[in-house]
Amino acid sequence: MTSPFLEIVQLADGEIVLQRSDQEGSPLVEIRFSEASKEYIGDTGIDIAKAMIQAGIKAVAHLNEDRFEQADGEIVFNESEEHVLH
Repeated sequence: MTSPFLEIVQLADGEIVLQRSDQEGSPLVEIRFSEASKEYIGDTGIDIAKAMIQAGIKAVAHLNEDRFEQADGEIVFNESEEHVLH
């Protein structure tokens, strides 16, 4: 059984990943900064990655609010919406 806990880890190659704390399976999120970005952000890469992951989780929660509707006390998935990626 996979762990319900997640952790943000900076790997030896500098990549930052969000993974299950038991490290089973591939990472859920992988963040790599270009060399130019690394020069600009310095040692703050892990903090920036944390903020990016938190923003992503909040965005998903917000978007999913619109995909579910409450009907007679039950939560129902609303599949009628079209989603356009810009």
